[in-house]
Amino acid sequence: ELPEAISQAHYPEDYKTKDRARVRLAFDELFLLQLGVMSRKHDWQESQPDSVFNINTSLLEAFLRSLPFELTAAQQRVLKEILADLQKPQPMCRLLQGEVGSGKTVVATAALLMGVANGCQGAFMAPTEILAEQHFATIGELLSRAGHEEEKETYLRSYSGLLSRPLTVALLIGDINQARKQELQQRILEGDIDIVIGTHALIQRGVEFHRLGLAVVDEQHRFGVAQRSALRQKGFKPHMLVMTATPIPRTLALTLYGDLDLAVIDQLPPGRQVVKTKWLKPWQRDSAYAFLRRQVASGRQAFIVCPLIEESEAIVAQAAVVEYERLSREVFSDLRLGLLHGRLSAGEKDEVMHRFRSGELDILVSTPVVEVGIDVPNATVMLVESADRFGLSQLHQFRGRVGRGQEQSYCMLLAENPSDVARERLDIIEKVQDGFVLAEEDLKLRGPGEFFGTRQSGLPDLRMAKLSDVALLELARSEATKLFQIDAGLEKPEHRPLAGELARVWPEAGEWS
Repeated sequence: ELPEAISQAHYPEDYKTKDRARVRLAFDELFLLQLGVMSRKHDWQESQPDSVFNINTSLLEAFLRSLPFELTAAQQRVLKEILADLQKPQPMCRLLQGEVGSGKTVVATAALLMGVANGCQGAFMAPTEILAEQHFATIGELLSRAGHEEEKETYLRSYSGLLSRPLTVALLIGDINQARKQELQQRILEGDIDIVIGTHALIQRGVEFHRLGLAVVDEQHRFGVAQRSALRQKGFKPHMLVMTATPIPRTLALTLYGDLDLAVIDQLPPGRQVVKTKWLKPWQRDSAYAFLRRQVASGRQAFIVCPLIEESEAIVAQAAVVEYERLSREVFSDLRLGLLHGRLSAGEKDEVMHRFRSGELDILVSTPVVEVGIDVPNATVMLVESADRFGLSQLHQFRGRVGRGQEQSYCMLLAENPSDVARERLDIIEKVQDGFVLAEEDLKLRGPGEFFGTRQSGLPDLRMAKLSDVALLELARSEATKLFQIDAGLEKPEHRPLAGELARVWPEAGEWS
């Protein structure tokens, strides 16, 4: 019984009883957590009118035929799951996980096309302006293969040959001047623009959609619950596809995103290479620099990532500036270096990235902003300073920035004086290339709070339960599912006390993502 479990947790008779009490209380926490997450999904899906898409098979086939590659079996499986969701009367709530380079954007573009073919608009939201611009370019390239690119306007592209009318795609980011922004917003409201790609500028006031049918959010963990909610409120009842290249351990995904169905692209396209990874000792720094120089001499490019010394962006930026100046002056004075950090304006960041991508720079010195999504196929070396300060998943993300072209790529990890746990991490990353295996290891080594900034996940605090306790989490989930099938609203008299407890644990019940 609960009172006895509480009493034994605090004043146990013996270890065995204490452990049983902990399991009982942990189960209660996880059970309430799962019930809350299921209510969130149920409220969203049931409380709004329906939005069934018809799949335009001829358009879909023409789009897939135009690709310069065949979809992998995993991409085909995931696309099938998404298309099935789009044909249901409830809105899709799906989390799409896939390693860097596994081809999530192609799948998302196919889904967006189906939305447009059904007379709906699509929104594609990225966490940074650099990424939003990259998606604008990538999606544009995919559409121009399937159709024909008409004239280009600033921040706007138009493609004929896909539908009976031209299909328009706009980029909406903070950098656009006010007059142009207002013009684009007006056209979005009137339904003139089919797909809008942007940053969180898409959920600000002033952006209203004519008929938003599908919202795609990239790199989900950078968007809190409230932001996801805000984007959904923009549409009548949009389908929701959330994408991440950060592999999330299954237990954490079921908890943080229990309101989303999971889909995983667990296969890289053929020919994707393994990035050779080496943990270097302090005395090997000079040979790392010499190796990097040889790669540049053979026409390649390199990233150097500076560590996160403090959480403060200003201090991190300053450290990067100092390191950039030291490298430019003392180590690579004859090479062309660029600097990227979070304090640069969006325009400055874009300028640096453009120069690096077009080959005007040999080495990009960067703070961890480079972790997400930046695609430079000619870059073959990733050198991470103070690698012991980063978690496995983040190191894996850095490593994913290279190895995107044809040439063999390398990731070198420098660590001055790593702790025992950091040594364990560096050992693992040297040997393991699979992001999902690394994510599970990271969860074991660091715990969920650190792994995923759980503060912004909108979850209640857990006092007894551990998210790494898979068996108990799955038991709680299956029991919550059974109860939910019988009495989703917890309206039966015997479930009223549980409804009260749920309201206490999840006070922001109206804020379901």
